[in-house]
Amino acid sequence: MLKPVDVLNSARSERYAIGSFNFSTAEILRAIVKAARERKAPIIVSTSEGEGNFIGFREAAALTNAWRAATKLPIILNLDHGKSSEIIKKAIAAGYDAIHFDGSSLPYEKNLAETKKIVEYVRNIEKTFDRQILVEGELGYLRGSSNLHKEALEIKPEDLTSPDQANEFADKTGIDSLAVAIGNAHGVFAKGGEKLDLERLREIRSKLEGKIFLVLHGGSGISENDIKEAIRRGVVKINVNTEIRVAYKEAIEEEIKEKPEETTPYKILEPAAEAVRKVVSEKIKLFGSENKVL
Repeated sequence: MLKPVDVLNSARSERYAIGSFNFSTAEILRAIVKAARERKAPIIVSTSEGEGNFIGFREAAALTNAWRAATKLPIILNLDHGKSSEIIKKAIAAGYDAIHFDGSSLPYEKNLAETKKIVEYVRNIEKTFDRQILVEGELGYLRGSSNLHKEALEIKPEDLTSPDQANEFADKTGIDSLAVAIGNAHGVFAKGGEKLDLERLREIRSKLEGKIFLVLHGGSGISENDIKEAIRRGVVKINVNTEIRVAYKEAIEEEIKEKPEETTPYKILEPAAEAVRKVVSEKIKLFGSENKVL
């Protein structure tokens, strides 16, 4: 298997992005991998703390390993929004290839210090067990959650990532990747509001060029034009969760409504898995990672 850093380096050099798709059940993971296999695309599959606790961290790693063996695809398993060292250590012990420590709710200096501790822990694990584990930090404040929101999105200037702080943060922590706040948010907002500050992204990239990988969370609610321009300006990883959840939920609701007497789980879940496959397939094409298996 290619090292995770090689997968992201290829994306950066060829100006495309790797989709990071969340899963919490085996059939959602299967649907994500099916889309990647059809598109011949490298992918990142992620679990949040809640998703990992539900499916099991070791179980998530075992399923991912099984799909790697079956498809020969570059599949990176990532912890999404780890908020504590305990959960990060749990994911690493289970076999995750990448971890995201989200200290964005902390004051800047505290975020920097805690992120640095996580990086030092991971580097020690890498040396001891001859592994490579990508470490992602986060700087700036992303509003919302991985749901549909009826209210309008309001992003404040102080939410956004400072280019100068991003440069200092990368240098002092030693992270591999940085999740930035440039007008993106978690979830999908019915009244819109997600408009990327692409000039700020350009400034961030100019500070961090060649140092670390840039990550965009909240990929579910951003316009296609902004996504494409963000990739052109250096983003190499884009997280998608809400659109997957919504597609899955709506397909199950429709299937139960149409076939209320059906009790066979796989027959109820198959349309939901197909809905997820379609979302992931469309995102892979949008991100430019189709036919990029090395």
